[in-house]
Amino acid sequence: MPEPSLSLAAMADELAKSGDYRILRRLVPRANYTPSNGQAVKTGILLDVETTGLDYTRDEIIELAMIKFDYLPDGTIIRAGEVFTAFNEPSNPIPPEIVELTGITDEMVAGHRIDTDAVTAFVDGAVIVIAHNAGFDRKFAERICPLFAKKPWGCSQKEIDWQKHGFEGAKLGYLLAGAGYFHQAHRAIDDCHALLEILAFELPTLGTSALAALLERARRKTMRVWAEQSPFDLKDELKRRGYRWSDGSDGRPKSWYIDVDEGQEDAEIAFLRSTIYLREVDPRVQALSATVRYSTRA
Repeated sequence: MPEPSLSLAAMADELAKSGDYRILRRLVPRANYTPSNGQAVKTGILLDVETTGLDYTRDEIIELAMIKFDYLPDGTIIRAGEVFTAFNEPSNPIPPEIVELTGITDEMVAGHRIDTDAVTAFVDGAVIVIAHNAGFDRKFAERICPLFAKKPWGCSQKEIDWQKHGFEGAKLGYLLAGAGYFHQAHRAIDDCHALLEILAFELPTLGTSALAALLERARRKTMRVWAEQSPFDLKDELKRRGYRWSDGSDGRPKSWYIDVDEGQEDAEIAFLRSTIYLREVDPRVQALSATVRYSTRA
């Protein structure tokens, strides 16, 4: 009598155990992650926006998605909570390339407006807002709800050294694959669910969750060092060092700058003195906390 056939899940497990196959499972959002065992929890929010373009001063949000989640101070995710999703009709038709990228059409957003009061109520109790590209999402979010400007923010893309932890890159698809999942990224809320699963993933190099690594980094200050009036012919030296250019159009200095962890600014000043200016200088240094990091106020 033939043996009963294995279920798909059992076959996947057998293939994975062989060591010759790498299995990706479709991501199915879940509500519960780890029992809290009566410990006090904190509430965070994962956020993603879809927009008509990249310029926060001109382009507009067409979709806002958020998920609440509870976690312990050590970064252990306990559960997923409420979900918020809303479309927003922009002032002008959605550009064709954005429709192709997001799948969101003018017909889908027609007549919709994001309720600022509802957003405020949803965000109010959270102690941190996390986005996978907070430098993009935060600037748009603050335009629709002032409360976002008062919240600490974290960036799951930049505040975790994913390659150091064995991932091929920081794109959400790479991270999901590294954790053994795939998903259909059609809507902003789908990416929020995917990000929650990624942050719950235990980093083998640390033995803690990815969220724990992010929180540890977000709690530290970033020191922004400006290389104002640096010699033009040394711009490539600055770029190799990791400096970025600010054109001054957003109120910041027209200058090269770099962001380093608190405690590393002295080494950066020494580099500028010895390699760029060739003299004693005291460059402008800004301390950026999670409350202003990634915002226009930085």
